[in-house]
Amino acid sequence: MIRNIVFDMDGVLIDSEALILDAWMKVAAKAGIADIEHTLLQCIGITAPETEALFSRTYGEDFPYETYKEMASDIFQKRIRETGLPVKPGVYELFSFLKENHYRIGLASSTREEIVRKEMESIGLLDYFHVIVCGDMVSHSKPHPEIYLKSCELLGVDPSACYAVEDSPNGIRSSHRAGMKPLMVPDLIKPDGEIKELLYREFETLLDVRDFLRQNHAIIREREVHLSQKQTKPSSS
Repeated sequence: MIRNIVFDMDGVLIDSEALILDAWMKVAAKAGIADIEHTLLQCIGITAPETEALFSRTYGEDFPYETYKEMASDIFQKRIRETGLPVKPGVYELFSFLKENHYRIGLASSTREEIVRKEMESIGLLDYFHVIVCGDMVSHSKPHPEIYLKSCELLGVDPSACYAVEDSPNGIRSSHRAGMKPLMVPDLIKPDGEIKELLYREFETLLDVRDFLRQNHAIIREREVHLSQKQTKPSSS
């Protein structure tokens, strides 16, 4: 039975990507930035340097990315101060199940470590993780498999014996290339034909992920009981 699982953060554990998109939409409306939604959707799952490079390729090298990024960040942080960091449905139920069943849990986020630890602590999840690997701790951004390979290495598990929970195509590609079993809970981007081919399973919410793992446990227990009864059953003479 697989008892190893690694999570992405944004769009999987916290509902941050929709808020970030909304903040950038407000900035784009004031600054006249074209096709901002299309651009941002391409950024999901990649690191901050890769995001800046993508903006530069899209809007030109003279695009004042840092200025607009700061404006969007101010809008995002104001929203968080007012309403708190939004948690995805099923987070606490799933993590309680994982803890009760002694899973090894990792986090593989393209976000910087300082932010990741702050946000996970703010929603009470930080202590659940045995391993945290962040975008500023690796050389290559998703969809490169480095961040997931490093997570599995630090967990001390073979990638083939580890689930990866992702919401984005880049994350699915990354975990699949690492040799893991990708579980997708789509957020802003729904899987197309290419991504569906890479998935181990697809779910609507994290509660569905919990139910899938719980069902696997029940099947294994049933098999173990059946095997035990078969081994102890006296043979007929």
